[in-house]
Amino acid sequence: MNSSESSAAPLQSLNDLITVLSEGERTTYNHIIRSIKFKENAFDKYSSWSNECYTRNCIVDNEEFELILICWCEGHKTAIHDHGGEECWVKVIEGEFKETIYKQNEEGELILVKNTVSKQNEVTYMKDFMGFHKLENTSNKRSMSLHLYAKPIRTCNVFDETSKTFVSKDLTYNTTA
Repeated sequence: MNSSESSAAPLQSLNDLITVLSEGERTTYNHIIRSIKFKENAFDKYSSWSNECYTRNCIVDNEEFELILICWCEGHKTAIHDHGGEECWVKVIEGEFKETIYKQNEEGELILVKNTVSKQNEVTYMKDFMGFHKLENTSNKRSMSLHLYAKPIRTCNVFDETSKTFVSKDLTYNTTA
């Protein structure tokens, strides 16, 4: 089977996703991440949980893309942040998430642009020109989201609520596959 035939077949597993992303170009990532429908328990071996904060669990980290499973307990949320210049797709695996998008005005103040709620199998997209965002698990249960970055992100800018400014943050994983 050639690669065009395999990409036409429905993607159902994490291995399928990794293979197609590895063979594809950045321009195909949006279609790929939106079209895959994972089977239940597809992420069991990658999930780790903390009651204190969401966990970042690396599935793939190579020069072309980064795939991270984020595990959230009820009420967990990110700080307002950017993506270090990279494209980001977030696919809801389980649960429901609220994404809040902000822009900075000329005085450097954050202005609310919009709120969106995403449910299982829905995908959101973010790139720095669109603004900054934060994600929050609004489910009353543990939830998971799969994050695809077009290139790995090593640092990002995070909004410090105390100083009301952005600070650079080095990103780490809780687990690595």
